[in-house]
This record gives sequence, structure tokens and C-alpha cells, in this order.
Amino acid sequence: MFTGIVEATGIVQEIKHNESNIDFILSCPFTQELKIDQSLAHNGCCLTVVEVTEDYYRVTAINETLEKTNLGQWKVGTEVNLERCLKFDGRLDGHLVQGHVDKIGVVQNIVDKEGSFFITISYGQSNEYTTVPQGSITVNGISLTVAESNSDDFSVAIIPYTWDFTNMKNLKIGDTVNLEFDIIGKYVNKLMKNNAAYKI
Repeated sequence: MFTGIVEATGIVQEIKHNESNIDFILSCPFTQELKIDQSLAHNGCCLTVVEVTEDYYRVTAINETLEKTNLGQWKVGTEVNLERCLKFDGRLDGHLVQGHVDKIGVVQNIVDKEGSFFITISYGQSNEYTTVPQGSITVNGISLTVAESNSDDFSVAIIPYTWDFTNMKNLKIGDTVNLEFDIIGKYVNKLMKNNAAYKI
């Protein structure tokens, strides 16, 4: 379980293809603190640390993960948002994030608001996923508040600190991002669907 508060960014150092899987070797500021079997969110996608050296660590993305996320688009040098799993002895600063990417979104627009950045992301028509104004959404592992919500896209406002500290500053129109919709909203959506089907 995660909070969507990015702890640091890492850099992809090497990519190794292993049948249908991909091994990513990365470096980050807390590499030496990592342990094998530890869960670590990469752009919002939970991956297990399988090897740790003095300077690098390795994670493996299986084919299912590659199909649902944008990890397959990573290259050597890609900057990745990182968050270690939640410790239940501190404050929950973001919102409850599972690290299970629901789908990929596409950046439609980026507007510099002279102090913040307004980003619009489309995700296609969906009966499964929805956003609401002032609700929570996870974009590339970052817990954000929805500013505007439509049936197939939403917008978020990014403060300068988040822009500078995460890989948001690297986004361009047309780029893909990993999306995890709010878990409470997903449960409510499913319950309402089931109740509607029951009444019919």
C-alpha cells in the first residue's frame, strides 16, 4: 500500500529482456536502504526488488504489467517516480494507493499558469473508471486532486514543488502516464452497477 507521495526519482540504468518479461536496473538516492522482496512503486506501478547492489537495484516487470502500463516505453536514462510502501506509524499525506495501475492515460494539454501547471489527461470512455472534481487520482504514482472532470478526461493542477521534484516536468503532449483511480470510487461504482443489475 502506498500514499502517492513521491519519495524520490530514480534513473533507469539498464534494460534486459527476459522472454516476455523485462528486468529494469535503476539507481536512486536510497538504493542502499532497499532490501530484496521489498515493494517499490515505480511511476505508480508496484514492483518487487529482486536484486540490490551498492549502486543499483533490479526489478522485473512481467508481461501483464507491461501490457497495462507504460513501463515498456522506458529507455536507459528515463526518470521514474519512486515511493516505498506505506509504514503504518506515520501520517497519510496523500490517499490510499495500491500500486496497481488501472490503465494508461494520454497527456492532452499542459498549460503554464504562472505559478502552477494545469495538465489535462484523457483515458477514453469507461464504465469502470471515473473521476470527480476534488477527488483523488494517481498519475505516474503521484497523488493528485482532480480539478476538472469529464467522462473521458480530467485535469489536475500541479504546484511548482511537485513539478520540479517529480518527473512531471518531463511530460509533453502525447506522452502516456500510468493511472490508478481512487479505490473507494471503484468499489462504489461496482456496487451501484450490481444494484442496478439486481433491480432489473
